[in-house]
Amino acid sequence: MVNVLFCGNDGVFDGFLTCAMSMMKRTASTEPFSFHIFTMSLTRLNPKYTSMSEDHIKLFDMIIKRYNPKNTVTVTDVTELYEKELGGCPNEGAYCSPYTLIRLLADLVKGIPNKILYLDADIMFNRDPHLLYDIDISDVEFAAARDHYGKYLLYPNYVNAGVLLLNMAQIRRTGMLDIARSELRRKKFLFADQTALIHSATKKKLLPQRFNDQKFLHKHTVVRHFSKRLFWLPYPHTENIKQWQVDEVHKIFKYHQFDDILEEYSELTKEKTETMPALRGSD
Repeated sequence: MVNVLFCGNDGVFDGFLTCAMSMMKRTASTEPFSFHIFTMSLTRLNPKYTSMSEDHIKLFDMIIKRYNPKNTVTVTDVTELYEKELGGCPNEGAYCSPYTLIRLLADLVKGIPNKILYLDADIMFNRDPHLLYDIDISDVEFAAARDHYGKYLLYPNYVNAGVLLLNMAQIRRTGMLDIARSELRRKKFLFADQTALIHSATKKKLLPQRFNDQKFLHKHTVVRHFSKRLFWLPYPHTENIKQWQVDEVHKIFKYHQFDDILEEYSELTKEKTETMPALRGSD
C-alpha cells in the first residue's frame, strides 16, 4: 500500500485529483494507493476557506477506483483540531494559507500509517512514485529535497516542505510535530511550516532535487512541483501556474509530458456538471 497525504480546502480539489492521477498513471506497480486528505473550514478568515465538499470526495473516490478498485480515500475534517492547536497563532497568515499548517497535525489524527508521503496539491509525478516512496527512512523523521530558492537565499540545506516522506512512527517518538506546533504558536516565521519543521527535526534525509523539482522538468525528474517561479524574461517577474491550468502549462512552460493526464482530467471536468447530480442522487 502506498500511503499519500493531501491537505487543503475545496478550492484545490483539481490539484489533489491531477496529482493522484499522475501517481496512478506513472506507476508500474499494481500496489493500491491509500489517499488521506486533511481538510477544514476556516471561513472566519476567508469565505473561500471551505472544507472539501461531499461531491468532490465522491468524485475523487470514483476516479481513483477506475485505476484500481482497491484504491481508497479517507477524508478527515481537522477544523476542531486546528482551532485547538493552531487557531489564532501568529502564523495563521502564512505565505500561502493556513492550510499549509494542517500537515503538522498528522500525529494527532487516528489511522495515519507509520509511513506516508505528504504532497502539496501543485505536484505532478513525471516518473514512478515508487522511486520516491520506497526510499528507506527507517532512521530519520522525514526525507525532503532542498528548496530551490531557499538553498541559495537562506542556507544550503533549507528544505521545501511540499514533498515530505514521513516516518510517523519516529515522529511520534521524538514529538517532532508537537515541537513544530509549539514553535508556530510562539513566533511568526517567514515560511511558517517549513521553518518550524526544520527547527523541530532531530534527523532528516536530504533527497536529490529530482524528487521535488520546483523550477525545471528534466527526463530524470520524478516530482515536478508547480510552485511560484521566477522568470527573467521579458522582464524579471514571478508566475504561479498550477498544473490544472492546462493552457498556461502549454503556453508558458511548453510542457507536454503530462498531456495524457491533463487530457483525461479535462474530459473529467467537462463531465462534472453531469456527474455531480448523479452522485448526489446516490446518497
